Amino acid sequence: MTNIILSGGSGTRLWPLSRKLMPKQFLQLFDNKSLFQKTLQRNVPLSDKILIISNEEQYFLANDQVDEIGIDTDGYILEPFGRNTAAAIAFGAMSVDEDELLFITPSDHLIEDEEKYHEAIQRAKDLAKNGGLVTFGIKPTEPHGGYGYIEADGEDVVKFHEKPDKQKAKEYLAKGNYFWNSGMFLFKAGVYLKELQKHAPELYESAKRAYENSKIDGKIRRITPEFMEKIPDISIDYAVMEKSDKIKMVPSEFSWSDVGSFDSLTEYIDSETDNIEIESENNFYYSDNNKKLIATIGIDNLIIIDTNDALLIAKRGETQKVKELVGRLQTSHPELLNAHTKVHRPWGTYEVLVEDSGYKIKRIEVKPGKRLSLQKHFHRNEHWIVVSGTAEVQVGDDRYLVRANESTYIKMGEIHRLSNPGKIPVVLIEAQVGEYTGEDDIVRIEDDFKRK
Repeated sequence: MTNIILSGGSGTRLWPLSRKLMPKQFLQLFDNKSLFQKTLQRNVPLSDKILIISNEEQYFLANDQVDEIGIDTDGYILEPFGRNTAAAIAFGAMSVDEDELLFITPSDHLIEDEEKYHEAIQRAKDLAKNGGLVTFGIKPTEPHGGYGYIEADGEDVVKFHEKPDKQKAKEYLAKGNYFWNSGMFLFKAGVYLKELQKHAPELYESAKRAYENSKIDGKIRRITPEFMEKIPDISIDYAVMEKSDKIKMVPSEFSWSDVGSFDSLTEYIDSETDNIEIESENNFYYSDNNKKLIATIGIDNLIIIDTNDALLIAKRGETQKVKELVGRLQTSHPELLNAHTKVHRPWGTYEVLVEDSGYKIKRIEVKPGKRLSLQKHFHRNEHWIVVSGTAEVQVGDDRYLVRANESTYIKMGEIHRLSNPGKIPVVLIEAQVGEYTGEDDIVRIEDDFKRK
């Protein structure tokens, strides 16, 4: 059995913790592990192979977290941008033998009670071997309006239902044969592709062309943008599961959450910040900056999420509306949806310390043996001051070492590169000065990571 882990989502419902370049599945909130890492650890013992399908921009983040927990995966399929789950799963199915069992799991779910989890998977395998497209229905614990529901008759699916309002969710719970739609599936690769071809032929053909014209680099398969953009944006539910007559559902009793809101998150982690309360109770606090004190007077039932560039304050029970807030931010503050002030790159990280008109100051950390792209800028000069480690600097045809407490200067338009030839991280402060200091003022001439 091959476990296909879908890890390309953006996780907007946990903004401002989750951003496009640091979505919720990679946030290390659970005993210093991410949902992505916990998914890997949970499924490796059950699977013969692990295949990760992700966004091109998130590959290095995923790869770093895989290495961090010492798991060897069998490959990546990288999409230039998302076209929903039906196509992503098709790519996975096309990469294996038609009789291979595929266990499809999102990377951002939290699952407990692994004994019941294993039992559900074993039953799903039996059904899938007989040609079923198997989904996992989670026994509801409350009338939750944030999940889709599956109406079932034993292991037979009667109907899929969209996310209900509170009253309808209460009716589903009372009837007893309605289950939360987990978004996990198990089936033979060939069965899925045949059903996809039957019920969504346009999507099948466009995904097939995209797969056949993809580019392979070792264990990485990259889908090219010109073929990806021709694929319809449709979920597996709409494309296949709601139309096929081969659907089966395993009623499942393991503890499950998609951690789709801060209300849900607070059930699994404790407040992680220094705070003082006066006449305040039942509040949840989380801050990226553990040195910052949060003090409250006379407030109850709030969720307070603090990051370096944004502060969210919401009533408990209302955090599903973060998705609506993100919609407004796309117009008013789109930069706050893309990245934190600390950004992960394949060579390390950078953190914006200060930014104003005409200048920007960053803290940069370069991993041992890694180097930035060979590049130039049209609108800024750069000053580099090494804080620790030893950097190798290339400017034009010149190469030289810059050690701790030493600095160098790169003029606007000069071709340059920073490398770390040592055994420890290089940490430096970069001061950019110029009329424009945006991240898109980079012309890459050569790059170890094949970025454009």
